[in-house]
Amino acid sequence: MTSPEGLDLATVGPWLAAQGLVEDAPVEAVRLAGGLSNVTYLVSQGDRQLVVRRPPLGHVMPTAHDMGREFTVLSGVTQGDFPAPRPLAYCDDESIIGARFLVMEYVAGRIISSDAAAEGVTVTDASALSAELVDVLAALHAIDAREVGLGGLGRPEGFLARQVERWAKQWELSKTRDLPAIDELLSWLDSRVEGLPADLPWSIVHGDYRLDNAIVDPVEPRIRAVLDWEMATLGDPLMDLATMLIYWSRPGDELRHQIRFAAFVTDRDGFWERGQLVERYAERSGLDVGHLDVCVVLSGLKLAVIMESIRKRTLAGQQLGADSSLADGMAMATDALAEMGLAVAAGGGVDALSR
Repeated sequence: MTSPEGLDLATVGPWLAAQGLVEDAPVEAVRLAGGLSNVTYLVSQGDRQLVVRRPPLGHVMPTAHDMGREFTVLSGVTQGDFPAPRPLAYCDDESIIGARFLVMEYVAGRIISSDAAAEGVTVTDASALSAELVDVLAALHAIDAREVGLGGLGRPEGFLARQVERWAKQWELSKTRDLPAIDELLSWLDSRVEGLPADLPWSIVHGDYRLDNAIVDPVEPRIRAVLDWEMATLGDPLMDLATMLIYWSRPGDELRHQIRFAAFVTDRDGFWERGQLVERYAERSGLDVGHLDVCVVLSGLKLAVIMESIRKRTLAGQQLGADSSLADGMAMATDALAEMGLAVAAGGGVDALSR
């Protein structure tokens, strides 16, 4: 079988066999659709199926796409009952496929990443999934990082200030044009973060938590696995809630609908309004959500930078699976995210995301 771009079967097959994950025989692989960051492949040999993840081909932001980090996080969070794929192996030898990569179990189910994928979701199931997504997030934030070997994953003290600094630097490395709205957001964040208490609660933070980063049971409105842990760290748990709220969409969200990721998925009847999600999270986590506006603005900035990075890879011809319209789509998404952040910063709160 022909190797998919970015995964040389002639070298990865023997490596997998040496780890005892497959037999010493040829393997097949296909690149799994979805996502424009790390590249994910389904590797099979007869009835045996594995998932291999590697960084993107092309422009990569410093400290991003850390496969070893993702393997470590998965090893920690799967020690209990938290729904995530079980990690199987990690390879730090870049000579095998040209990059470090990890191997994890394949979890069957639905990924609701588009309006079409959500067609079979009933009103009742949409409501149940809304609650499930929040409850799983609260369960993640309740994990004791030290007990699962993740106490050294990050430095929670000063987390938000460092995040502002980090994404300001990433913007300079990733931008393809000047965007004054980003400068405004950075200035607002600098002033607001400086006034926050130094002892804010902290937890394991997923870093990219949203409905389409979860595998849903084929039948029930239940999450079987949370995916994409490459940006996980220790920090402010409200950052995960903020990311989920930005990706969430409802009818009439003009700015949100300009972002092609998971567009219109939660517009359907039964999915909750953003305010309901916040109320459920506060109830289940027991955390104060008083500085959620800061986290929403910061999350919007972070996502804007990521979209711009994808645009940069696309313009350079280095984004796998990209069509000619992707660069323009990413520019529109970056602009929309910046405008959403400005609306929240102006005092509109979470409701401003519905602009």
